[in-house]
Amino acid sequence: MGELSPWHWLIVIGVLVLLFGAKKLPEAARGLGRSARILQAELRAGTTPATDPEPGRPAAGEEKE
Repeated sequence: MGELSPWHWLIVIGVLVLLFGAKKLPEAARGLGRSARILQAELRAGTTPATDPEPGRPAAGEEKE
């Protein structure tokens, strides 16, 4: 119990098609995919590389002026 069998997935897909129609489902999936790509890009842009030196210390190979 707790797992979805192929029959459960067919029922869920059938209900979604009945509720939203066959035309709206691809548009919704496309929008969800775009949102996921934007989220991944934002998460990657927000992280700092592990090679950053401590604040105030030059990176290896850099000289302080």
